[in-house]
Amino acid sequence: MKIALDAMGGDFAPDSTVKGAGLAAKELPEGVTLVLIGDENVINGKLEEFNINESNIEVFHASDVIDMGEHPTKALSQKPEASIPVGFGLLKKGLVNAFASAGNTGAMHVGAMFTIKTIEGIIRPGIAGFMPKEAGGFGVIMDVGANADCKPDVLHQFGQIASLYAKHVFEIEKPKVGLMNLGEEEQKGTLLTQAAHQLFKLDKSLNFIGNIEGRDLFNDKADVIVCDGFTGNVILKMAESFFDMLQTRNIKDPYFDRFNYEAIGGSPILGVNGNVVIGHGVSSPEAIKNMLLLSLKMAEANIHLKIKEKIGE
Repeated sequence: MKIALDAMGGDFAPDSTVKGAGLAAKELPEGVTLVLIGDENVINGKLEEFNINESNIEVFHASDVIDMGEHPTKALSQKPEASIPVGFGLLKKGLVNAFASAGNTGAMHVGAMFTIKTIEGIIRPGIAGFMPKEAGGFGVIMDVGANADCKPDVLHQFGQIASLYAKHVFEIEKPKVGLMNLGEEEQKGTLLTQAAHQLFKLDKSLNFIGNIEGRDLFNDKADVIVCDGFTGNVILKMAESFFDMLQTRNIKDPYFDRFNYEAIGGSPILGVNGNVVIGHGVSSPEAIKNMLLLSLKMAEANIHLKIKEKIGE
């Protein structure tokens, strides 16, 4: 199995990406190889500089880089030899089992849509985020930014996709699915959430537990939290801010430490024909390591194939 990393992507690349790959290489099971994509001279120089010589690291040359501020669509068409399109090319050909990057988020999303493409039957791919639960483990929240405006059938499908992720990656046998709303009652919310609620009620394949509120994000009421990308992104950024405030005040707590973006590493794009993970632009080596380990979990679970089987029924 091979997990590919955009070694040139991120505010602190290639230093943080190469160091993170070195950390991950020490924890990977036998038979798993990391493929670092980017300028081979630069990457090899960094591997030597940081004294990283693990045998399970390979380098695949890409002569160009898509910068963080570039327009995604233009950059992908104008820079076909950059590390992001090269990575998606390897994923499309089946030469790697997952592709991760802390680089240009838009380019990663557009690249996934137009290179490995959306799974047939998926209305809109989404980005999943993770909420640390008070009792342990993580809940899946979807969408967290890819689709600011949604229709009811899109929210319903997000519930299906995220439920499959919770089952096959987090090994929750029958994930509880909750619809984020401003009240528990069925008639509460916007026209969107009211209509989506009815679709969830009719779907007997899901363990739908009804509407949930913001206070239920961190308890065990739901394993899967469904919302549009606007709402999900606000929730995700607010949760990240908790950790930052606690750090500023020098407050240490094992539970709130799990709000640190480094602990999770990245967010998967779900609904495309391959395993893709987007990392935070400011990813540290520890975050890169965890992003790669998350990518491995997805590849081991064949999550994109599980989604394809379900949606294509």
